[in-house]
Amino acid sequence: MGSVELVAIAFGLAMDAFAVSVGKGLSVGRARPVHALTVGAWFGGFQALMPLLGFLLGYRFGPLISAYDHWVAFGLLALIGARMIRESFDHEATVDASFAPRAMLPLAVATSIDALAVGVTFAFLEVPIAPAIALVGVVTFAVSVAGLTMGSRLGERYKSRAELVGGLILLGLGVKIIVEHLGLVG
Repeated sequence: MGSVELVAIAFGLAMDAFAVSVGKGLSVGRARPVHALTVGAWFGGFQALMPLLGFLLGYRFGPLISAYDHWVAFGLLALIGARMIRESFDHEATVDASFAPRAMLPLAVATSIDALAVGVTFAFLEVPIAPAIALVGVVTFAVSVAGLTMGSRLGERYKSRAELVGGLILLGLGVKIIVEHLGLVG
């Protein structure tokens, strides 16, 4: 996996956090720097932690399914992408205005479950994990801060578009993996 694909995955994974951050910005009204640091740290931290956990699981169990790992990678990315696309059309979700750990922890876990599955894919594709999780964490931090700011200033219209774009990116990368494995492109 090249650096362009890794950057695309990082942005694709960050879109859930972006969407929730937009919602946080909407709920809080006027976002302060402490709010930005809070969403960036929670979402960026969990988006970096979960692929590491997934990588460790994939590394441990990868040899058992190595003949099918490309299909697993495709399946995981396709499922995650499809779920994000479906959620982009759900306009009824609301976000709590609290930035307390009891409010942020469930959001951070929920937005990073996809990253756990991508971490398994990283193990199958033998992606160097340290730079990958650093990139995912930093991108998610920045995107979350941007989402909070946009939600605070611009409103609801970017939330669903972000999830749609993120889902399309992950779905496209899953298709790319399987097409390359089948030898249809170089």
